[in-house]
Amino acid sequence: MAVIEVGGQRLTLLAERAALLVESATLLVADAHIGKAVSFRRLGVPVPQGTTTQTLAALTRLVERWSVRHIVFLGDLLHSARAFAPATMQAVQRWRTAHAGLRLTLVRGNHDDRAGDPPVALGFEVVDEPLRLGGLALCHHPQAVAAAYVLAGHLHPCLQLTGRADDRLRLPCFWFGPHSGVLPAFGAFTGMHPVRPAAGDRLFAVTADQVLEVPARGAAAG
Repeated sequence: MAVIEVGGQRLTLLAERAALLVESATLLVADAHIGKAVSFRRLGVPVPQGTTTQTLAALTRLVERWSVRHIVFLGDLLHSARAFAPATMQAVQRWRTAHAGLRLTLVRGNHDDRAGDPPVALGFEVVDEPLRLGGLALCHHPQAVAAAYVLAGHLHPCLQLTGRADDRLRLPCFWFGPHSGVLPAFGAFTGMHPVRPAAGDRLFAVTADQVLEVPARGAAAG
């Protein structure tokens, strides 16, 4: 993990592609895209099964490891209306029942607008962006918010490391600019898009078990 200060708060960057505000035991998760695989299968696209289970299991490990009290989803919790398939919702409800005391907040993203809010029985507080939290503005889309540092998702950022003999490795990353930062996509079945950092931006590559700061000059955009 790595630690960065933004908006007057210390943010811990986790290898599980989430971020933690330790002082308030608040976990920030972007782009879970629950139900994406079933959405694709219903369109006839053969994709792996079990991705919702993997995503929920990753949440459980983080909640237990860090004694999380509050999860804020930075948009795109559900991939589409097809995510309301019975098996998918049953898995989410079982997870919710196992963590009944956990506060859950969803900052609506573009996929949430199309999918609709999660079922009331799941006990989410659902809000539009931005959600102010001290000096932070929690959003789905990276944007400017007056007198706040924005934390967002939406972009599914990654970077491409280049080595000798044209070796290249694409890794999800955290991307921090002077006024906003973007978290990597959390879901087990999501794509990635290369970042184009500006001078002074900070990039943190996510490997299987580490978060490592990478100089912008060491990362390729394409």
